[in-house]
Amino acid sequence: MFATALLLTTSALYAEAIGGYAAGCLKNAVALPLTGPGYQVIRSKRLRYYGHPDLIHYLQGLANQTRLAGMPDLYIADLAMARGGPFTSGHRSHQTGLDADIWFRMADRPISQWEQDAPKEWALIDEPSYRMLPGRFGPQQLNLLRLAANKPEVARIFVNPVIKAEVCKRAADEPWVAKLRPWVGHFSHFHVRLRCPANNPDCQPQAPIPPGNGCDAELASWLKDKPQLPKVSMSYRAPALPKRCEG
Repeated sequence: MFATALLLTTSALYAEAIGGYAAGCLKNAVALPLTGPGYQVIRSKRLRYYGHPDLIHYLQGLANQTRLAGMPDLYIADLAMARGGPFTSGHRSHQTGLDADIWFRMADRPISQWEQDAPKEWALIDEPSYRMLPGRFGPQQLNLLRLAANKPEVARIFVNPVIKAEVCKRAADEPWVAKLRPWVGHFSHFHVRLRCPANNPDCQPQAPIPPGNGCDAELASWLKDKPQLPKVSMSYRAPALPKRCEG
């Protein structure tokens, strides 16, 4: 544990998130160990388990919190590639090592190699009707979001609008709810995004989230329109990256 902490501390001195979350790169990334107290990395063959040391520290801390709370291991999916930059599929963000996907489904036992490569998704929402599936969003899922959002380094967490609505029913008065931002997809996972590290001047932050808890007209517009991801992937043009990302 001491060696891991030393690695993160040393790496944080040299690591840099450069550019924007959807048009950037990552210098001196750290790999998240594939297993650790309270979590398991899934789909590791994609080689998307690298991040800024701040993100690695955040994920390990969150997993330790959920473990101490008596919850099963977390399934952690995509972070970033070793040098950041755009993926060839799946995401337009995750480019600076400050984004991570965490599944709502949790692990009650060590994951097998077959499951690690192709884990079964556990959707919380019936997509055609845009309704929550019974019994899928329970106290553990709510507490997981609470623990994930209740950290100052978290800029926002993307969730499906239906999940945001469910949280608004149960915990609208809690300040962290404002960090939950409705977005398309995210039927089985949520997407954590950290703030730009203070010592990374070339990292481009997002605008602050609007005032309020987000449970009002903005959320209503998402639920009315019922936005869904396209069934067939759209053509994707890689963004122009900052010059520091070249080479």
